[in-house]
Amino acid sequence: MNDRPLAQPEIVTRAQFQQARDALLIREKAHTRESDTIAAARRRLPMVEVDANLELIGPHGPLTLLDAFEGRRQLIAYYFMWHHGLPAAEQCEGCTWVTTQVAERSYLHSRNITYAVVCQGPYDESIRYKEFMGWDMPWYSAQASLDALLVGRHVGMMHLVCYLRDGDRVFETYWTTYRGVEVMDYNYALMDLTVYGRQEPWEDSPPGWPQQWQVDGSNTRTNGRPIAQWSRLEAGRSDDLTVGP
Repeated sequence: MNDRPLAQPEIVTRAQFQQARDALLIREKAHTRESDTIAAARRRLPMVEVDANLELIGPHGPLTLLDAFEGRRQLIAYYFMWHHGLPAAEQCEGCTWVTTQVAERSYLHSRNITYAVVCQGPYDESIRYKEFMGWDMPWYSAQASLDALLVGRHVGMMHLVCYLRDGDRVFETYWTTYRGVEVMDYNYALMDLTVYGRQEPWEDSPPGWPQQWQVDGSNTRTNGRPIAQWSRLEAGRSDDLTVGP
């Protein structure tokens, strides 16, 4: 694929390129300012109380939603989809894609924010997936509390939810799903800067641009499994998530 001739932008002089770049920069700055405005509105949303004692399962057994804050004021929880009884290759490619991006949490901690994955499946099985992937963020199961934690929303779908702690009380301040979880990913953001973009059919690209990555799960899979898993297999890890005796 790398050697196949592809359509490409018009070749112009440096002055012409800079003129076009300057015109786009005006729109980019407007987009940034609008994003700041939306973030300001997000900070002004009302909040709703959540039962702080809802049960999660962690490495030491049962704990509460309040415990997951780890003493910090805010909590960002990613609700990881789960396919019970299936090996790593058949787990959610979308959840794997976004979770892989969250590698450094010290900047969140500096703002009094804890980040954790809250799996929608059983702890003993899903923790094996965390270990297979080599992730180091806090990982819990919320299988018993999902209906209360995601009240009014579709359980079994990726969710990113923000919480605020006031003493022993917990409040939900924001949630998003589908493309809203792209905020966790830097790869798509970087792709969006390149000439061919994400190379997905929905994008508005010139004729002849490569767009072979279908948005059906295969855009985050290669050769039948989530893309990030291949390096783990090469490192000798087993993707059998079966809980042994």
